[in-house]
Amino acid sequence: MSGTTLGLVGFATLLFLMAVRIPIALAMFLVGLAGMFSMIGVTGTLHSINEVAYHEFSSYSLTIIPLFLLMSQFAVHAGLSTSLFNAARAWLGHRRGGLAMATVGACGGFGAISGSSLATAATMTQVALPEMRKAGYAPGLATGVLAAGGTLGILIPPSVVLVVYAVLANQNIVKLFTAAIIPGILAILGYIAAVTIYVRLYPESAPVQPRQSLRARLASLLHVWPVIIIFGLVIGGIYSGIFTPTEGAAVGAVGTGLVALLRGTLSRVAMRNAFLGTATGTGMIFMIVLGAGVFNTFLALTQVPQEAAAWVGTLPVNPWTIIAIILVVYIILGCVMDTLSMILLTVPIFYPIILVLDLGMPPDEVGLWFGILVLIVVEMGMITPPVGLNLFIINSMARDVPISKTMKGVLPFLMTDIIRAGLLFLFPAIILWLVRVAH
Repeated sequence: MSGTTLGLVGFATLLFLMAVRIPIALAMFLVGLAGMFSMIGVTGTLHSINEVAYHEFSSYSLTIIPLFLLMSQFAVHAGLSTSLFNAARAWLGHRRGGLAMATVGACGGFGAISGSSLATAATMTQVALPEMRKAGYAPGLATGVLAAGGTLGILIPPSVVLVVYAVLANQNIVKLFTAAIIPGILAILGYIAAVTIYVRLYPESAPVQPRQSLRARLASLLHVWPVIIIFGLVIGGIYSGIFTPTEGAAVGAVGTGLVALLRGTLSRVAMRNAFLGTATGTGMIFMIVLGAGVFNTFLALTQVPQEAAAWVGTLPVNPWTIIAIILVVYIILGCVMDTLSMILLTVPIFYPIILVLDLGMPPDEVGLWFGILVLIVVEMGMITPPVGLNLFIINSMARDVPISKTMKGVLPFLMTDIIRAGLLFLFPAIILWLVRVAH
């Protein structure tokens, strides 16, 4: 059996194992192990696994992941999600759909200090869903805005998934964070616009709330200053070169920990749970990283990525058409896979193909533009009915709301995602402008 055939068989086997619910980390590890064994024997396989494990886990860039996860844990215990929502509600709650708009704003703010889509969706559901229910919001709108708002967690920097992409594609983390800022802002504005249009069409879905006094609105801002300071220290420090992304993550973790401690919410039990949650999340991510490393080493031995890149480079097809097809594949995969697993599995395959295409941009800018686009379309897949993973996450936390209502409620937000992805695809300068100015 040729290397190419073996690689394709291995990929098909991996998809089958995923379909029968084998954990993605284990599936990639087993298929990669079996593939390497068939190609280079026992001794070569053991030697390769040793090299892969050392190479993956000795990467300095990956140390940023547990620090950002710890920052997220401390932020939850400090009640920053509640403070963000309350402040956004004070300023927007009196508008029709204001609580939904406040949820979007709070998701964006919490995503900026958690870097996780799942953490953002789960935390904000606990905070915002009871308030929207109490105000009489339609269940579909309430759960739909939470499912969509959760996707902001991996796009607005700092983002764990962006860090992993940077390592895989050999991209500068600071530049990736910079490139994500404008798309992140556009996402928040797009979701708020979707709420505005939805409540105009269906005014009964979002009753108007009483306007809070100016004093109350100003007072609400006093509780969100830790978020502003922490975000400013982390992102400002990284962009200005005062410290590296890893050092910035450490500053963020210490800062959120101190806020939780000063607020009296970081008891001994809470601290233990925060460290345990960080260790569990880090272990899960690193197991996926190891499994992907073994599987991608097997693919490298088969030469499938290189041959695919060479073949695509000879096709008489417009390069932009090829990019569009790849993005559609990501949307489909996003319906059935989590973001991190998908990035680790597909970037080593698709990225060499992207680099051989003539897109009229330098390779480093292509890598930045492609990375941001991939994150956007992957998150689109996670809220795409009927099998978007985020829909089921929200449904598991709001069991009294039929998932069909959540699917209907998320459609307006999905439309804004499609429009935003189309704009960023057609006009790469929207993503790259801030990078070019700042660097």
